[in-house]
Amino acid sequence: MRAIVLAAGKGTRLMSEQFNLPKVLRELGGRPIIRHVLDNIGFIAPEDITLVVGYKAEMVKEFLGDAYHYALQTEQKGTGHAVLAAESLFADYDGDVMILFGDMPMFCAEIYRGIMQKHQESGADQTILTAVSESPLPYGRILRDADGKICGIVEQKDATPEQLAIRELNVGICVAKSRALYDALHQIGNNNAQGEYYLTDVPKILYQNGKKVESYIIHDDVAIVGVNTPEDLAFCEKHLKERRNRE
Repeated sequence: MRAIVLAAGKGTRLMSEQFNLPKVLRELGGRPIIRHVLDNIGFIAPEDITLVVGYKAEMVKEFLGDAYHYALQTEQKGTGHAVLAAESLFADYDGDVMILFGDMPMFCAEIYRGIMQKHQESGADQTILTAVSESPLPYGRILRDADGKICGIVEQKDATPEQLAIRELNVGICVAKSRALYDALHQIGNNNAQGEYYLTDVPKILYQNGKKVESYIIHDDVAIVGVNTPEDLAFCEKHLKERRNRE
């Protein structure tokens, strides 16, 4: 198992420029956000982890050191574009790869292990981490066909009112067979509200090509919060303290 951690963000809404830091180096609980994420996937060896960096990339590299691989996303063109930035590092790899986000520090190792196990046991080409939630979170909605199979994901900004009523959310994390993933990524376009290349277009392409797409479903409104704003950072700080007190 290898992993790709998307860590190229600038953190504009988080006002990270005021701190002269990239988003993932903002502090949470006394440590940079990215350190929490990497600790939570500590069961994957550093040499099997690639970080996609962009804004202030050298600062991220200097902080984390040379134990990891790095890929540079020179322009911010979406999550699909970010994963493609790492493609050359996976040219000779046909195993499973987990894709996760460097600004989502609240996932515990058990969730990452759970999706990994589900993917391997099901023999899926891609397994998506989904969350059932009643909270008004700005996440894409999981689309299923008449048989209950995942047939796509629609981003919130592109969703119809009926689709916005769907309570199964796409958290963004997935595990996929490397070759199937990159084959699908070369088929995505950017005809959407953001004009970006979405990683979330991959499930639809795999489904249309007769590939197997599975889900690993959680019910956890805390774990699925990403740090995008000062309010998100304060939320995660609060719940991280509560988690440490319980432990």
